[in-house]
Amino acid sequence: MTLTRAERERISDSQLKIQAIANSLNCVDPKKIPHYEEIRACLENADKSLGGVLRSSESGPPHPERKH
Repeated sequence: MTLTRAERERISDSQLKIQAIANSLNCVDPKKIPHYEEIRACLENADKSLGGVLRSSESGPPHPERKH
């Protein structure tokens, strides 16, 4: 699947936000957050999925930018 430059930027921005959230949770006592491990796992899975999308789009042919 090939992404436009704008789509790649949006996904990359989202991935960075997810990583920032995961990092900020390191400063909070896990006992104070219900379902902490599930939240961490969800953030990790989302980060991996978005990274995979970005990597797989790099291998495809360039796609022209879509007009909105």
